[in-house]
Amino acid sequence: MSEFIKHTVETAPEASKAMLEGAVKQMGSIPGLYAVMAESPETFKAYQQLHQLFTATSFNAEELTVVWQTINVEHECHYCVPAHTGIAHSMKVDPAITEALRNKQPMPSEKLQALHDFTLAVVRTRGNVTKAQIDNFIAAGYGHKQILEVILGLSQKVISNYVNHVAHTPVDAMFEQFAWTK
Repeated sequence: MSEFIKHTVETAPEASKAMLEGAVKQMGSIPGLYAVMAESPETFKAYQQLHQLFTATSFNAEELTVVWQTINVEHECHYCVPAHTGIAHSMKVDPAITEALRNKQPMPSEKLQALHDFTLAVVRTRGNVTKAQIDNFIAAGYGHKQILEVILGLSQKVISNYVNHVAHTPVDAMFEQFAWTK
């Protein structure tokens, strides 16, 4: 099996260099996911743009975390579950929410449970959700806008989860304390 290159600013394709430099400036280092994605500037840029778009949705920090971690856990992403645990901590999300998601336990509120259930339904049915699933989601206080935003979040996570699966990206040192296995 050939290993994926984990690029540095110096080894990355020209079109990825500025994105890696931005990561170093923002985080102090290059996350392993970024180091791998740098091989394809287009994939790297798409992931970053989807992340920016998803974080600008109507979802608050807790809801963003519910969507991200529901997908990460369902996809069994060894890299993204710990990374998003650390991100949730930095976003001041209640650790009880993150731990419930990591351990497939109930959410602390009916609304977050509805978001988790709907996100899981979208993932498991590949978008072929039932009218009842949509109705339950809307009854919990969400709308059509949030249905589309869940799909946006899923598109971001498909890129990162699948890249980490094929590249076997090692968990970054900054997230090792949040290591996770199924």
